[in-house]
Amino acid sequence: MGLNFPNRVGLAAGLDKNAIAVDGLAKLGFGFIEVGTLTPLPQKGNPQPRLFRLAAQNAIINRMGFNNGGIDAAMERIQQHRFQGILGINIGKNAITPIERATDDYLIGLEKAFPCASYVTVNISSPNTKNLRQLQGESELDGLLGALKRRQTELTQHHGRYVPLVLKIAPDLEPPQLTQISDALKRHRIDGVIATNTTLGRNGVEMNPLCSEAGGLSGRPVFEKSTAVVKALALELKGELPIIAAGGIFSGADAQAKIAAGATLVQLYSGLIYKGPALVRECCTALKSPPTPL
Repeated sequence: MGLNFPNRVGLAAGLDKNAIAVDGLAKLGFGFIEVGTLTPLPQKGNPQPRLFRLAAQNAIINRMGFNNGGIDAAMERIQQHRFQGILGINIGKNAITPIERATDDYLIGLEKAFPCASYVTVNISSPNTKNLRQLQGESELDGLLGALKRRQTELTQHHGRYVPLVLKIAPDLEPPQLTQISDALKRHRIDGVIATNTTLGRNGVEMNPLCSEAGGLSGRPVFEKSTAVVKALALELKGELPIIAAGGIFSGADAQAKIAAGATLVQLYSGLIYKGPALVRECCTALKSPPTPL
């Protein structure tokens, strides 16, 4: 993506939704920070309760619904940060925006994030915004990526700097869908892909009384499913763009497994909640190598 990462371990979007703690989080040793998901307008998200810890399984179920204060407020804070490292800004659509107008919201997000972002992540894989995953369909994805790529070109000319575009996908995709998405990523020259978001499946948590709560499941139970997606993407993409792996990383060995499956970088979230900041150092040590230009 034209970026040099200090190390391969990043913070996934969803923890610092409003970019309020970037400077502090960066001190934990992350090679990059991703904030958001940010939407054009502020929104409260889904009704509470909407976040559940399944401690026995090292898992989390959430149905947050892109709760955030809006991208304008976040960008004001980002401009005040001292952090000079690699910052990803994750963008999404407002819940009130009809799915057929979703591209408009993503274009607004890209334009507003562009001046300060190291890269911009297009989140079309959260299960907690109605119909959002529909954008992973072949025709919908083609239209969205085409529009974003055109706007990226215009913004590059306007700002005199190139900001890579990254797509975040779900773990619940069938092999033909992964092939379609990989083809679209290559066809539209998208700069990277994050695999994966949370899953709607409940494998590994069936005995937990909270398993019936609606929302996306993250944490240790999603590790195998998300790693399988990384491996399938690597076979399809053949190194044409980098894969950022997220999902169930709870140890340095887990991070190594993601790299072995075909990822270039990894991201933490649920593992950080359960294992604490020492996990960042453990994963960095396990993946220690010279920075890799992407």
